[in-house]
Amino acid sequence: MAFFRRLILMIQFLTRIPIKYESDITTEDFGKALALVPIVGLIIGGIMGVTYMLLVKVFFYKISAVLVLIEYIFLTGGIHLDGLGDTFDGVFSNRPKERILEIMRDSRVGTNAVLAVISVIILNYVILTEIDPAYMVKVIILFPVAGRLGSIVSASLSTYARRGEGMGKSFIDYCTLKELAIGIILYAVIFLSVGLSRGYIIMIFPILTAVILIKYFTRKIGGATGDILGAVCELNQTFYLMTVYAVLYFRG
Repeated sequence: MAFFRRLILMIQFLTRIPIKYESDITTEDFGKALALVPIVGLIIGGIMGVTYMLLVKVFFYKISAVLVLIEYIFLTGGIHLDGLGDTFDGVFSNRPKERILEIMRDSRVGTNAVLAVISVIILNYVILTEIDPAYMVKVIILFPVAGRLGSIVSASLSTYARRGEGMGKSFIDYCTLKELAIGIILYAVIFLSVGLSRGYIIMIFPILTAVILIKYFTRKIGGATGDILGAVCELNQTFYLMTVYAVLYFRG
């Protein structure tokens, strides 16, 4: 079935989870499969949540939090963090559009990339350690789900910024509003099923932040790339944690 083929495709492409499965894949499958990434996020988050529950039996919760964030990087291969770094190197270089796109493809790592990646990781860690431990497992499970929603929003609300082909083109060209609708439904079902306190409120903000982020980036370069999809994913996760902290804090 197309559903399972595309789900496995996303697991293989976006994680290091070893799944040996081969099938005929088209460029269209990449864009259509993007609707299923909330499920991929749930798989990643589920692994992280179980790991955290085991770690806190041995370590202090702050140590457990940093180890879980390291596990996240390992599970994803840092693919989205790489996109974050490339995006910040290009977009904040204050160069014309074509030069920005060239910088984003440059394999060398610039100052903006290093600052962006380090800042996001530190922010994620600090916010996690400030969240009430009673909510931590549910917050961790939903962390990658909120992030991957950002990729769907970004792909469906933008056009491909580069001339010619690129890995991001397959995602952006074939991820339509239909995929966005499917993705949001899956995202909402997962979010509400996990049962995080005030989850129905928290759930709305990652959608809004993703829209704001992709509108900002597309204004800079006239579209999106695969790197930008990764950047929005990572930034969305951090904004999600900020939202969780704010909502739970003001809840008292």
